[in-house]
Amino acid sequence: MSFHEVRLPARLAFGSTGGVERRTEVVTLASGFERRSTPWAHGRRRYLIGAGVRSLDDAAALVAFFEGRRGRLHGFRFRDFTDFKSCAPSGVVGPVDQPLGVGDGEAVAFTLVKIYADLARPIAKPVAGTVRVAVDGAETSAFTVDATTGVVTFDSPPGVGAVLTAGFAFDVPVRFDADRIDVTLETFEAGRIVAVPLIELRI
Repeated sequence: MSFHEVRLPARLAFGSTGGVERRTEVVTLASGFERRSTPWAHGRRRYLIGAGVRSLDDAAALVAFFEGRRGRLHGFRFRDFTDFKSCAPSGVVGPVDQPLGVGDGEAVAFTLVKIYADLARPIAKPVAGTVRVAVDGAETSAFTVDATTGVVTFDSPPGVGAVLTAGFAFDVPVRFDADRIDVTLETFEAGRIVAVPLIELRI
């Protein structure tokens, strides 16, 4: 899958709407009871952007970004301003925000996750320079992180039973979910864009 490691400029996302969707299959039995199941292990985010774009310059920038991704062809990074940190949106990222794993004396690579109730969401697109890591509550800098996969690699294996935690900011990998953008000219200096859909990618 082709993915461009660029983020949609924040000003083009103002006025966006969106959230998470699940897929649940419900079968009603003859007795009236239900059987419910889901083929999805994780939710999938959808967004509508562009509704807040009013200047022709911003409209042109969004069209240029769309063209640069060849419409739906290439994925890109998107900041969901309601959920883009390992902590609350108003909080400060800390090294003990989220679990990272438990050391076994051999493994050095661990994948970033964010916990929602009892669900661990893999984080594949952390923001470079924001990842903080702790071993047994003590912050460490003896690691590297791949900002394109979300894998943290320690310089040496954490000890057996060591509790590993991390904090980070992150983007959502998405693509455009339409092959066209419509711009309405309202004045000589202002326009309006019909909302453009985005959909989260499985990475």
